[in-house]
Amino acid sequence: NAEYMGKEEPFACVLKMPQNEYIELHQKRHGYRLDHFEKKRKKEARKPHEKSALAQKLIGLKAKLYNKKRYAEKAQMRKTINMHQEKNAKQADKDAIPEGAVPAYLLDREGVSRTKILSNMVKQKRKEKAGKWSVPIPKVKPMTEDEMFKVMRSGKRKKKVWKRMINKVSFVGENFTRKPPKYERYIRPMGLRFKKAHVTHPELKTTFFLDIISVKKNPQSHLYTTLGVITKGAIIEVNVSELGLVTQTGKVVWGKYAQVTNNPELDGCINALLLV
Repeated sequence: NAEYMGKEEPFACVLKMPQNEYIELHQKRHGYRLDHFEKKRKKEARKPHEKSALAQKLIGLKAKLYNKKRYAEKAQMRKTINMHQEKNAKQADKDAIPEGAVPAYLLDREGVSRTKILSNMVKQKRKEKAGKWSVPIPKVKPMTEDEMFKVMRSGKRKKKVWKRMINKVSFVGENFTRKPPKYERYIRPMGLRFKKAHVTHPELKTTFFLDIISVKKNPQSHLYTTLGVITKGAIIEVNVSELGLVTQTGKVVWGKYAQVTNNPELDGCINALLLV
């Protein structure tokens, strides 16, 4: 319209789209539908039948790959179930005094008590499977990408911005070979590469200077785990062979996990607590 020329439109339409985890937020505010959990249970119950129907329908290479995946899942499930089953065990009970007269052929026998046992090894394996270590630092502050990476400009006119330099401490293995600098996307500076860590044993109350074997898990991101970035709260694997720790079968423990408790990029060293 001519009369609105040069003026702002009086009725600007603002379209508001749902932001972030809006479904979870709505559920938190207003609760679930009345049949939510029943529908969820039924959906879970239908899953095996759907998987089975799909397995029967697929043909060729897709069928091979799918069946291989299902076989691995079932094998893992069987292992987990076996691991969680408690077993009956007989234990000699020397204090058990039988009542009444005992025949001569039973005099040299000890009393036996039946107990349900779970060996420590199985408990340890169960812990590992569950992945629920009682870690010293259960929660860490999330880091932004700007905090973690510095954008490196490349190319003749410095117009390309696909390279990143890591601002944090990182670990690279002994046999690591760099890509040619031209094609290297993530640059880990030599000054921020660490190979050793100060690891404290919580029971011995002693600190050891141990070699790092690998970065097991960085809570910030899976990418940082693969790059070997070490930040506060990261789980690293350290070489504990010199500590002389042994398993119940008498084998020497070679690697053990530890959680980083400081900010290595600020302190210039890695301090970690052994997970025992």
